[in-house]
Amino acid sequence: MIVGIVPQAAAKPEAGLHRELGLFDLVLAQVLCVVGSSWVGIAAKLGRVHLLFWLGAMLLFYLPLAAVVVRVNRLLPLEGGLYRWATAGFGEMPGFLVAWNLWVYAVAATGSIIFVVPTDLAYLLGPSWAWLPQSSWATFALTGSVMVAITLVALRGLDIGKWLHNAGSVLIMLAYLILLALPLWALWRGSIAKFEPFPLAVPRPGWFALAIFGQMTVGALSGFEYVGILAGECRGAARTIGQSVMISAPIIAAMFILGTSSVLTFVGNAPINVIGPIPQTFRLALGNSGPGNLAAQFAIGLILARAVASSSLLFTGVTRLPLAAAWDNIGPRWFTRLDPRRGTPVNSILFVAVLVMGFIVFSLAGVGDQEAAQLLVAASVVHYAIAYAALFALPLIGGLRHRLPRWLKVVSVAGLGSSLVSLAISVYPVVDVVSRGEYAAKVTGVVLATNMLGVLLYRARTATR
Repeated sequence: MIVGIVPQAAAKPEAGLHRELGLFDLVLAQVLCVVGSSWVGIAAKLGRVHLLFWLGAMLLFYLPLAAVVVRVNRLLPLEGGLYRWATAGFGEMPGFLVAWNLWVYAVAATGSIIFVVPTDLAYLLGPSWAWLPQSSWATFALTGSVMVAITLVALRGLDIGKWLHNAGSVLIMLAYLILLALPLWALWRGSIAKFEPFPLAVPRPGWFALAIFGQMTVGALSGFEYVGILAGECRGAARTIGQSVMISAPIIAAMFILGTSSVLTFVGNAPINVIGPIPQTFRLALGNSGPGNLAAQFAIGLILARAVASSSLLFTGVTRLPLAAAWDNIGPRWFTRLDPRRGTPVNSILFVAVLVMGFIVFSLAGVGDQEAAQLLVAASVVHYAIAYAALFALPLIGGLRHRLPRWLKVVSVAGLGSSLVSLAISVYPVVDVVSRGEYAAKVTGVVLATNMLGVLLYRARTATR
């Protein structure tokens, strides 16, 4: 660690954690954390120009993110990840606010992932169940049940949780393999005329395209640094987290680009369900009866299992941030309570579980399921963009800049610019909403309120020290 920037005592509480995660677990965790089922549907809204947008997002954000995470984690492989890095680079209060935004992001993102369960389940069960995601009570019951399940897994610990996460990663890769094979199968049967895995078209500039780009960067291509939150529970974190980034990056890129092309092949110009675009594609390609129905149900079941596993991984990470802040005497000591046998932060886990359900209930108030899902996505993306702006600023300003190579500063500028664009455009909806003004007001209000609350909490806590 860097003596003089991060106190040596800061790492000592991590001795109570169990180091359960190796390189294989981390590679699968990266795939599970980054690859979602909804992003290929959002990107497909761009039509045939999606390839250029994916390549642009990868060049300007994805690769810079991988580079910064690998180098900074090598310096500070500490439980808490970005929170500890920002504290080392900018000081205690900025570090806390970065962690706060990352924490709010993860709470909202966990809710947004769980939110896909009713939609995926409706596609799995067939057309007669289309009412399921439209019912607020059914959505609340299903998401609440998933929340209880992943909370119990988190309380049990990563010795069990990592197997759920690993299984979810394998299942989402299998689901994508099926998704990528569908156009080839359809071509062989003659049910489609052509398939363009890498379509090229000239993009038309506009606010909608920019809003999609913002979600493709900080939304779809984010997450490499998130595993760093669990550094205190990884074996050889300084080495294995960076290796997991480099191994998983090309796999993730191929899944997103080819997956979007597959969705476009079958959905075409029809409305895309941004909550469940892959289940929608499976149903359009395989039908609702006979062997095709069984195949569709199997493939949709894989996506549904991934949603549960991914929300569990994200939830596990978000519960560690209050723990790390409490170790540094910024958060309440109440969060430092570890289960004496399993080494899990019990109070933090229960506290975050309640908050996730609160976000889901708030997003459902007075809107449809598509808008509610987008509100959760937008709330998560904007808070993540704030955290990412701080991450990409680490090589440029602050206490760590002299310890990082000059070439990293160049790529950090690209990542910082992409993060700021995503932050600014997040108030623009990419689905039909009841009111664009109300949508923007909700997103802006949540961000302002949460950050004001973060400042108040920090001042209240430090005033008592």
